[in-house]
Amino acid sequence: MTWLRLNWEQVIDLLWSHLMLAVPAIVFSTVIAVPLGRLAYRHPRVGGPVLSAASLLYAIPALPMLVIIPAVLSIPLRSSMTMITALTVYGVALFVRTSADAFASVEPTVRDAATAVGHSPTALFWRVDLPLAVPVLIAGLRVVSVSTVGLVTIGALVGIQNLGTLMTDGFQRGIAAEVGTGVVVTVVLALVIDAVLLLVGLLLTPWTRQRRTAETATVGVPGSSEVPA
Repeated sequence: MTWLRLNWEQVIDLLWSHLMLAVPAIVFSTVIAVPLGRLAYRHPRVGGPVLSAASLLYAIPALPMLVIIPAVLSIPLRSSMTMITALTVYGVALFVRTSADAFASVEPTVRDAATAVGHSPTALFWRVDLPLAVPVLIAGLRVVSVSTVGLVTIGALVGIQNLGTLMTDGFQRGIAAEVGTGVVVTVVLALVIDAVLLLVGLLLTPWTRQRRTAETATVGVPGSSEVPA
C-alpha cells in the first residue's frame, strides 16, 4: 500500500494508456469480425477458409506478432498502432467464429416470417438477425474484451507503456508491490469492462429480461406445471 500511495499518479497514467490500447482494439475487432461472421454463416464455402484462417492467426505467439506487424506495415515497433493492430488481429481471430455462431442461433422460422411480411434482406439483417444474435455476440465480445485487456500487458516487453510496465519494472527492480499492483489493476479493469458489456447486452435485449420475468411468474403460480430450470 505504501508503494501505491507514493506512485498512484503513475498507475493512473498507465491505466489510461492501457485503456487507449484495449478499447480501440475491441471496437475494431467487433466492426471487422461481425461482418466476417455474417459472411461465414451465409456462405459456408467462403466461411470455412475464413474460420480456418482465424484459428491460424490466433495461434501466432504475441511477441512474434509484435515484430511482424511493424515490418509489414512499416510502422514503429513501440508505437500504439503496432499494439492496437496486433490486438485487433487476435480479437478478430477469436470473435469471428462466435459471430458466425450468433447468426446461426437465430431461428429460421423467424427469418421466414419476417420475409413473408415483406422485409428486404437489409431490413431482415437490421431488424431480425442482428438483434436476435446480440446475446451470443455479447457473450463472445466479453471473452474478446478480457483476452484483449490481458494481451495488452505483453506490449510492455517491447517498450509500449501500459499496466504491464508495472509488472516488468517491478520484476526487474524486485518490488513485489509494484508487480502486485499491475496484476490487480489489470484484473479489475478486465472485470469492469466485462460488467459494462454485460449491462449493454441487457439494455440491447430487453425481451430476454421480460421472458425471464414471465418464466419466474409462471413458476410461482399455484398448480403450474412449470418447474425452475
